[in-house]
Amino acid sequence: MPMPPHNRRASRAAVAALGAAGLITLAAAPAAFADETAPELVVGGIEPIDGVQPGSTFDLPVTVANKGTEAAEKVWVTYAVTRGLDFAEVPSNCRTQQVRSYDEMPERWTAVCGFDQAVEPGVVYTPERPLRVKALDRAFNDELLLRVDENDPGADENGTLPVAGTAPAVKLVEAPAGGEGSARVVILPVTSVNTADYQVTGAALRGRVGETVPMKVEFTNAGPAWFMAKVGEPTARVVITPPAGTSVVKTPGFCKAKGDAYECGMSQRALNEGGRETYNFQLKIDKRVAHAKGSVALSTEARPFDPDKSNDKADITLDVTGGGSTGSPGGSTSGSGGSTGGSGGSSGGASSTGGDGTTVNGGHLAETGSSALPITGVAAAAAVVTGAGMLVIVRRRRAQSLN
Repeated sequence: MPMPPHNRRASRAAVAALGAAGLITLAAAPAAFADETAPELVVGGIEPIDGVQPGSTFDLPVTVANKGTEAAEKVWVTYAVTRGLDFAEVPSNCRTQQVRSYDEMPERWTAVCGFDQAVEPGVVYTPERPLRVKALDRAFNDELLLRVDENDPGADENGTLPVAGTAPAVKLVEAPAGGEGSARVVILPVTSVNTADYQVTGAALRGRVGETVPMKVEFTNAGPAWFMAKVGEPTARVVITPPAGTSVVKTPGFCKAKGDAYECGMSQRALNEGGRETYNFQLKIDKRVAHAKGSVALSTEARPFDPDKSNDKADITLDVTGGGSTGSPGGSTSGSGGSTGGSGGSSGGASSTGGDGTTVNGGHLAETGSSALPITGVAAAAAVVTGAGMLVIVRRRRAQSLN
């Protein structure tokens, strides 16, 4: 059937609160601006849902009521769930749509159900068969949005083509009084019992003193659960410490210096299962430091959903090749290296998320101090001694020729 144009502005206002904690209600217009004779539809009848097992199904016992003084001739109820949930059975008077993430809103699935029947003032209604939802293997901290309208809200232009349900159509029936809601839009959490394995991958660097080499380290959510942070809260943080004897000349986005290390965040507040964040640094090798080693590690806050701590930290090794000065973690070496550019490596794969913004000349500074005479200094001294010897030989040969 043809779909009416979608009002993206209204949709954004309705779902912008996805990600906030607890039950959220978005009330109708203030009484001073409302038409006192118009219908005033509200949705309710449901509380936050907790303890869901992945793979299980549950019903949404929604109610619709009219707190106005005039009947609504027809109503539409919209259900929207984040990506850990899906609709198990969809009646034929409903249509579903997958909506991609945009404007800080997570990916979600919507079901819009139209009821071609009047909703009288002061009466509470409920679908004769509640909509059923399935928790997917990735379910964890998801959310449900409920909305009621007098007019068809249309399809979201950022989503797939709507698909009509195949289960038998449902209608609204009267429900016991006292279960009516108080708002046109309600958002509440749906929490599942699940785990997510956060991991980090280090790097193996190689280059000469004086070279600038790339350093790529990664964060991965190995699942099975996805994770969505609440609005205003960090998703995850990674602490990256470069090896001693190096200085950072370029840092990736979402990273800031913190002492000798860098604290890096995520480009998204939602971490999909299998998703990764890649951090690309540029390091200058200032000196050779024996056994120099850096690290990449998850920050230390509690993550009860991630029981495997064995992959929360990884090494960043540095192999300084060719000639160069050697220092210790407590000192530095002045010396010269080969050509600019170098080779670096990491055991991670390609990134599916993450920005490419960089900050130049920031962060980890090379250590200073004294050490052995640089190789270039030794060569220069040897040249001076050799030159003096040659001068003595030339003078002796000249004196012999004159005699």
